[in-house]
Amino acid sequence: MTDSSLKSGTEDFLRDTAAAVEQELATILPQSTERDSRLFDAMRYGVLGGGKRLRASLLRSCAHVAGADDRNAVFAAAIVELVHGYSLVHDDLPAMDDDMLRRGKPTCHIAFDEATAILAGDALLTLAFELSADSRLNGDPGIRCEFSSALAAAAGGDGMVGGQMVDLRSENRPESDLELVKLISMKKTAALIAFSCEAGAILAGQAGQEKRRSLREFGFEIGLGFQIVDDLLDVCGDEKKLGKAVGMDAKRGKATFVTSLGVEGARREADSLFTCALARLEGMGKRTRTLRGITEILRDRQS
Repeated sequence: MTDSSLKSGTEDFLRDTAAAVEQELATILPQSTERDSRLFDAMRYGVLGGGKRLRASLLRSCAHVAGADDRNAVFAAAIVELVHGYSLVHDDLPAMDDDMLRRGKPTCHIAFDEATAILAGDALLTLAFELSADSRLNGDPGIRCEFSSALAAAAGGDGMVGGQMVDLRSENRPESDLELVKLISMKKTAALIAFSCEAGAILAGQAGQEKRRSLREFGFEIGLGFQIVDDLLDVCGDEKKLGKAVGMDAKRGKATFVTSLGVEGARREADSLFTCALARLEGMGKRTRTLRGITEILRDRQS
């Protein structure tokens, strides 16, 4: 990144968004002293106190580009983080990716137990759709309906859940098919990132329709780029910086961009996607500075 002021301003925005969304999540996540308190403790454990809040920051910055209300965007970003949090809790389970470390701390099923983690994930996803009907998202019920419908598509069989299924079925294949790797990444990772970008335009209503498709396509490009960098970091990254174990893709026999393209080929593919994403922003007006900064940071990230 050559523009130090862009990097500094973007990092300030990321920190501010993470703090605002963390506060929103702390308020909306339930608490209890009754017999169900273990469930709510696990929900809060799985979502609060860590994470880049990338999807939240993308949603908020895309909402700015499209002209949506910032307060609505922060509430929407918290909803997306509930869905993302649920996906991580479930992905870490023994029957899925069987991870013991997430964001530098024990995964939810290790800190609690497997059954509690399953129920916590279920409750996080359900809460997200409950809040999608809340007027704090937007005063227009039509916009809330559109947001909820698009979120469901990104999170369900055509998105994250379907991607996880294909990912599980592709383990230990004798050879890595690049098209298969792209399919998994488009569904499992990029779908929710693309929704986060598109959601900024959805919240703007009619004023955001012109930019909606472009923001969605931008999201898919950086979403795929993000996944490629993740694949590279699993091979070349620092476990302390990442807050999770490295080398796990190879251990599980995962099909990744690195197994398909090699390290240098994967780096070239990621750079091409981020370059395309930056070029796409050129036609979206003057409010894209923060999105450009996020894209540059994602391209250069080490954790």
